[in-house]
Amino acid sequence: MLSRLAQLRKEKKWSLQYTADQLEIAKSTYAGYESGYRRPSLEALVTIAELFDTSTDYLLGKEKEPHSLSDAPIELTSPQTHTITVDGAELSQEEIQQLTAFIRAKRQIEKETEKETEKETAPSSI
Repeated sequence: MLSRLAQLRKEKKWSLQYTADQLEIAKSTYAGYESGYRRPSLEALVTIAELFDTSTDYLLGKEKEPHSLSDAPIELTSPQTHTITVDGAELSQEEIQQLTAFIRAKRQIEKETEKETEKETAPSSI
C-alpha cells in the first residue's frame, strides 16, 4: 500500500502536507502511512480512497490497476453519496425520485412496444 499512496499523491503533484490537510490528519501520520510505519484505520482507508478517487482494494494491493470511483455506476434508489446536478443545479431527493419513476415508465413502455412489434412480425400459423 505504501508505494501506491506515494504514487497516487505524486501523480496529483500534492505535497505530504497538502494531502494530510485534505485528510484532516497530521503530516507525520500520513507520512507514516506512505512509509508503512503506520497503518490507517478502516475509516481512514476509506477516506484516503475517496480523496484519491480509487478503491480501497487498489490501496490494499488486491487490484492491480487503480480505477476511478466516479466511473462506478450510481444507484439512484440508494442513499446518495454523490451530488447529482442538472444544468448546474443540484437535484432534490424528490426530483431524483421523479427521474427514477420516469425512467422506469419509459422502460416499461419500450418493453411493451417491443412485445407488440414481435407479435406483428411473428409468422402466423393457420
